[in-house]
Amino acid sequence: MRRTALILLLACAPLAGAHDFWIEPSTFRPAAPSTVTASLRVGENFAGERVSRRAERIESFVIRDADGERPVGGFEGRDPAGFVRIDRAGTAVIGYLGKPYPHEVSAAKFQQFLREEGIEGVRPKGKGTQREHFQRFAKSLLGPGDVPPFGWRYELAVEGDVVRALYDGKPLANASIAAISRDGRKLSARTNAEGRAQLALTRGVWLIKSVHVLPTKAADHDWQSLWASVTLER
Repeated sequence: MRRTALILLLACAPLAGAHDFWIEPSTFRPAAPSTVTASLRVGENFAGERVSRRAERIESFVIRDADGERPVGGFEGRDPAGFVRIDRAGTAVIGYLGKPYPHEVSAAKFQQFLREEGIEGVRPKGKGTQREHFQRFAKSLLGPGDVPPFGWRYELAVEGDVVRALYDGKPLANASIAAISRDGRKLSARTNAEGRAQLALTRGVWLIKSVHVLPTKAADHDWQSLWASVTLER
């Protein structure tokens, strides 16, 4: 029970320490035919806790390949959160779109988060509690190839060593992009006016991530934080 409570706390509190969120497939290079499982993880530095499947938190959980788009199956409250059948070789991308979720954090913690994520031009609203709605946009590449846009509000697309940050389908300039390899290598860059950043992704498994923070005038929250990630193997 204590471990379950910890996982739920981490999953619901991205600004309070362990905040990165990603998809961890059982393999990045599936044979065909085969079944691939997809775990959801939350943590830091590409190490974290597994998150069980919760329907109330999922807006969309799909896989896209040459045959189109289909849902990622799974069992409520279970880990791995999903599984997919790969019937033929090629490029496939798993995508997880979470529902917006409310969260509160102190102004000091919010400022720390902005600094750690390299977010510029944003300051806490006053010295009191900062109310936010966060939303997660995670992808995982299976097989060779690139990671295309899904048409989400905020997302990362990958074309070779070029990462594109897209907000509402348009390039986002000056977005902070970070990449962490499984063995601890770290890269970072900022997007140019075309929303592109160059990262030297050498051999290995990588987590690429970015956060976009927007002020709001909503009655129940001050900020929207949009968390995008991609996992892949080079």
